[in-house]
Amino acid sequence: MAKQAIAEETIEVAPQKTVKAKTVKQKPTKPAWEIKDRIYILKNEFAPLTFTLKSRNVYYFDEEQGYERELKYTTNQKTPFVDEFKGDGRLAHIVFKDGTLFVPREKQVLQKFLSLYHPLRNKVYFEFDAAIEAVEELDVLELQIEALNIASQMDIDQAEAIMRTEVGSEVTRMSSKEIKRDLIVFARNNPNLFLELANDDNINVRNIGIKAVEQNIIRLSNDQRTFTWASNDRKLITVPFDENPYSALAAYFKTDEGIEVYQTVEKRLK
Repeated sequence: MAKQAIAEETIEVAPQKTVKAKTVKQKPTKPAWEIKDRIYILKNEFAPLTFTLKSRNVYYFDEEQGYERELKYTTNQKTPFVDEFKGDGRLAHIVFKDGTLFVPREKQVLQKFLSLYHPLRNKVYFEFDAAIEAVEELDVLELQIEALNIASQMDIDQAEAIMRTEVGSEVTRMSSKEIKRDLIVFARNNPNLFLELANDDNINVRNIGIKAVEQNIIRLSNDQRTFTWASNDRKLITVPFDENPYSALAAYFKTDEGIEVYQTVEKRLK
């Protein structure tokens, strides 16, 4: 049987153009306005019996419109913008009592006037936000925990150095238990400052210098300008003008010459 030849057809396809999909840039959407009760609080713990916030002759620069728009708070309009009023507006006062103002969810015009447009927002008053307050309180609590942990494990010499910045020479009359207690209270009440002092390399060196003067190992002249050895009046350093004498002494202790003086002072203090 004769073999049948099978012819292969080659079909040529013209090159196809690649069509790139156009990327449509979406405009950022504004956060949705939530209808809810809102509380406004005067800043800086300012809490008079009553405080009246300016509610007319107030202007807001409208970025979209490109000009300033007059605002008024009224009880019969659906907007605080004067150029959108329909008919006359019945003006109303905005009064904080004991530093706070509660605005129920039904008063949307007043809420938007205060939360979005009033120029004194975050200057004279702010809107209370429980979620933001919770975050800020958590940050403070975490900072306090960190400070308290460091304070509880701190050795007495560093604790004394830090407390000396708070109570001065009175620390020399305090027992180690009193110093430790006051240190922990200080760490709890002012964790930021405590952590700053705890990480300050100079604070222990300054404390050595102060103790050396208190125990008459080193003498500071009456004009606060010169440190000398108390035993022989040999001059150590002259304090630069307008510099704290103990800061200058701490800096001197870190020099090649001063490190020997520092080591001698440490031995005499023990």
